[in-house]
Amino acid sequence: MARRYVLPWHQRALSTLSAYLPLMLMALVALATWWLVKNTPVFEGAKPAVALRHIPDYTMRNFKVQRFAADGSLRLQIEGDEARHYPDTDTLEIDRARIRSIAPDSGVTVATAQKAVSNGDGSEVQLTGQAHVVREAGRVGDKTLEQIDFKSEFLHAFLQTEQVRSHLPVTITRGTVQIQGASMNYDNLGRVAQFSGGVKATFGTGGSQR
Repeated sequence: MARRYVLPWHQRALSTLSAYLPLMLMALVALATWWLVKNTPVFEGAKPAVALRHIPDYTMRNFKVQRFAADGSLRLQIEGDEARHYPDTDTLEIDRARIRSIAPDSGVTVATAQKAVSNGDGSEVQLTGQAHVVREAGRVGDKTLEQIDFKSEFLHAFLQTEQVRSHLPVTITRGTVQIQGASMNYDNLGRVAQFSGGVKATFGTGGSQR
């Protein structure tokens, strides 16, 4: 009978390892793939912007804010007892506001009120409660301009374009002339005042005209 040849143990182990090597490599690849998937950051895309709430992001008390032109001249000064800035509307809400604006032609406009709401650059101001706007007397070129005075419970002042509006009763005083109207739209650059509703005008010390 032929004698069967038996391989040495180390050759048998090597043969067995060679048979199972592909399976072991596949297992290692699967394990590595699982690890990469588990630890790779997931790109979630751009997150939707969170809507800003109408909550002030800063508050100032007994403050004074000034804005200057490129040549260093003062253009705007805002003072008040307290101010609150709202980032959602980029507005400044001011208690007991006192505002002074100086136009390029050096004309000065002063506005006061119990409360004011100003836009981001201070060019537009809504005044509420004992609102008072004064365009001070001055000279533009060779012309001398009289002081003009506005009083109402609400005034909407556009300081750069020198316009004043109100949907509430308003009184305008210019020199010896006083005009009262139910609402008003005034353009200082065009020297035009438009009234609606009942209008009453008083001239000098004498009578009135309706």
